[in-house]
Parts: sequence; C-alpha cells; structure tokens
Amino acid sequence: MKDISQIMRQAQAMQAKINEAQKKLEAMEVEGASGGGAVKVKLSGKNAMLAISIDPALMVADDREMLEDLIKVAHDDARKKLEEAQNEEMKGIGSGMGLLPGFKMPF
Repeated sequence: MKDISQIMRQAQAMQAKINEAQKKLEAMEVEGASGGGAVKVKLSGKNAMLAISIDPALMVADDREMLEDLIKVAHDDARKKLEEAQNEEMKGIGSGMGLLPGFKMPF
C-alpha cells in the first residue's frame, strides 16, 4: 500500500494540473465562420461572444433572414471548434488521471 503522504502529494499535483488546464481553457479564443468567411464570430473559452464581423456586402435589407442564418451558423461553428479544442486540452489531463476516454471534468 502506498504511503498516505505520497498519495496526498499526487493528489495535490493533479489538482495543480487541473487548475492550470482550467486557466488555459478559459483563456482560449476560437473563431467560427460562415458564408465563405463573410460572417465571423469569435468566442472565449467561457463561451462568451467576443466579436462578430460581417462583410458589408451582406448588409442588404432584403437579405435580413439570410444574414441572421449566417450569424447562427458562424456561432455554431465557433462553439464546435471551442468544444473540440477544450476536449483536446483535457485529453492529456484525463489520461494522466487514469480517467476513461470521453469522461468530462466538472468544469
């Protein structure tokens, strides 16, 4: 059986790794796009919208619905990219903890 102090040191080291990973995840920024890059949305690691960019050529009153759809698609693209980047970042932490693949951390 392992010494309890060794187990505590390992737990503290793992907690430090988790805290570091959480800071990295929160600092991430990703950009999603739609319409061939005509609409771009930037999200933070906390899933907050940081910026939106719309090509002026899309600013036509008759195409309002199309523009709204492009914004939604760009946001979905950014959200998907953020989730993939966060999952990739956590993959290394999870393997170090002996967690099952696909297990999500509580943050």
